[in-house]
Amino acid sequence: MLDLGAGPLANIHSKIKEIDPVWGKIRVEAEKAVQTEPLLGALFHKNVLQHDTIDMALAHRISLKLASNEMSEQYVREICDLAYRGDSELASSARADIMAVFDRDPACHRFLQPLLYFKGFQAVQAYRVAHWLWLNDQKDLAYFMQSRISEVFGIDIHPGALIGKGLMIDHAHSIVIGETAVVGDNVSMLHSVTLGGTGKQEEDRHPKIGDGVLIGAGAKVLGNISVGACSRIAAGSVVLSPVPEKTTVAGVPAEVVGKAGCATPSVTMDQLLASEQSTQ
Repeated sequence: MLDLGAGPLANIHSKIKEIDPVWGKIRVEAEKAVQTEPLLGALFHKNVLQHDTIDMALAHRISLKLASNEMSEQYVREICDLAYRGDSELASSARADIMAVFDRDPACHRFLQPLLYFKGFQAVQAYRVAHWLWLNDQKDLAYFMQSRISEVFGIDIHPGALIGKGLMIDHAHSIVIGETAVVGDNVSMLHSVTLGGTGKQEEDRHPKIGDGVLIGAGAKVLGNISVGACSRIAAGSVVLSPVPEKTTVAGVPAEVVGKAGCATPSVTMDQLLASEQSTQ
């Protein structure tokens, strides 16, 4: 067993932790995983341990997932590398997303898990690369990335959408986020959420989700409406009108049914309505 407790390797790992604590923790977890699951040693080495930085690891992971007969892994990797070199905020957002998943998802016990296993996290990081292409007027490449993300992960995020840091998509199945949608920082959403339009409008036509919002499974938010910061949308709701901040909406169509119940719904992940909580 490799001893990382002393010598040059220990100094290197210590410096990595100081410079990038999130990446340092992922590397330590991968080293332990190699020992406990040797059959997956190649997975941990190729996706984590052979890379010096988190952006290099992300570029590698995304390229593995999105490569196809139409575009090789090498070309996808070059696109990702270019994006990460062009905007340091991509890696910063990834760190925030990892921490969000670790903090809010009870099934996540290590920082390593989102990077290797969670398709919601992987899809969001691939979207961030596609969004960078969109902003740099490489629209066809951005559309290609969107198409591959949808095919591979079952998540359809338009590259023109604006998504903040600290996003957690739990279970990440059948997510749709439209072109003019805006998602603030520290938002949590569950599977089958749609942030869509209401018709054939071509201008600003999608929802604007504030910081700290929790969107329950199967909820549909439609039209150019605002969802106030730190609010909750109950599972299965259809939201067609603006949502005040720090409130809970539920139903079809959704109506205000009470306060949000806490200061940070997206962090606590409490989806019970007040009436349900009182009967527990």
